[in-house]
Amino acid sequence: MDNKWIENGLENLRREFGDEKVKNAIEAVKQFEVEIPSWTLGPFGGGRFGNYTPPGYAKNIEQKIEDAAFIYSLTGANRHLSTHILWDFSDDGMEGNYKIAQRVKTLCEEKGLKLGAINPTYFLTGSEQGSFISPSKETKKRYMEQTILGGKIAKELGNGILSLWFPDGSLYPGQIDLQAAYTEIKETLKKVYSEIPSDVNVLVEYKVFEPGTYSTTIPDWGTSYLLTKSLGNNAGVLIDLGHHYHITNIEQIVSMLAAEKMRCGFHFNTRYAADDDHAVEPNQEMARIFYELVRGDVVIGKNKWAYMIDQASGRENRVHALLHSIDSLQLSLAKAVIVNTAELENLRKNDEVILVNRLFNNAILNADVRPIVAKARWEKGIPIDPVKAYLDSGYQAKIEGR
Repeated sequence: MDNKWIENGLENLRREFGDEKVKNAIEAVKQFEVEIPSWTLGPFGGGRFGNYTPPGYAKNIEQKIEDAAFIYSLTGANRHLSTHILWDFSDDGMEGNYKIAQRVKTLCEEKGLKLGAINPTYFLTGSEQGSFISPSKETKKRYMEQTILGGKIAKELGNGILSLWFPDGSLYPGQIDLQAAYTEIKETLKKVYSEIPSDVNVLVEYKVFEPGTYSTTIPDWGTSYLLTKSLGNNAGVLIDLGHHYHITNIEQIVSMLAAEKMRCGFHFNTRYAADDDHAVEPNQEMARIFYELVRGDVVIGKNKWAYMIDQASGRENRVHALLHSIDSLQLSLAKAVIVNTAELENLRKNDEVILVNRLFNNAILNADVRPIVAKARWEKGIPIDPVKAYLDSGYQAKIEGR
């Protein structure tokens, strides 16, 4: 990709979509920010199966931060690093440690990064019967205290975002009382929320299954919505792309939550397996989701949602996967911005069902927006192709030798 290729591509896009749309798309890509997860860079991920971990994975929090900072130097989009309390701020994998979190914050700042969303870790040792619905009072108390600590870290050290995902559920009908489980997690959330600083944005994630295969206590966006509405104004729904049945219309969920003016969040990945194991790809679904995010005015500015990548790389190179995800998100955003919304509305008024779909897909499906993303990177002074820049950098050889 050279400057001539970029300018020729931009000219073609201007002719089809207009100069203003292209200009807005370039600016949107330049401003878009997404957090990357510390856990993707470490031993977690594909190591769950067959004990395979790609060469060069980060063995401690220092190496995770080093990798995240290098990725940031190539993308200019991932200044914030999401962390998990029991993986990143703990000595024993059972209790969180505020002093370790302070140290991680300092390490991030030394590398030009910031501490992002804080994730309590409810699914490790001792969670086999749940976390907030655990019959063990000691276990439940430990998870409640960890959540309150997470709120303190989010407020004092992070970016004010606390992300909650609960593994609570069941494997078989009759194993737990479903109504009692929902009531208990709701009441426990309320108790914990009252102990969290009022300006921390608490995001409640949902998941249709796993580890419970018959039920999860927060299985869908509606349950999360009900719970967060019962908590307060600083609580919102956290959508994870992989946490749905394949037939779910996720962009419609986005549209409804944006219409409700909730302070929500989004975990990006690709859901081939109805889970969050794969890097993001610039497919039609992702572009449609971004269209609803753009229409809801929640991508950039004071009303923007919290955007994070959540993927557990298995066979692929970890850094490649995160660079690919960021690239895919920027391409999807560019497609969403160039949609001719005014002409869409004209066709809708005339009930031109097929014509409106074809016009929509001119941008969402068919447009080559790589010149827009390349131009945005050019103007920010970062590599036009971050994956190629990584391959040329020699960084992979460096991390394989550490």
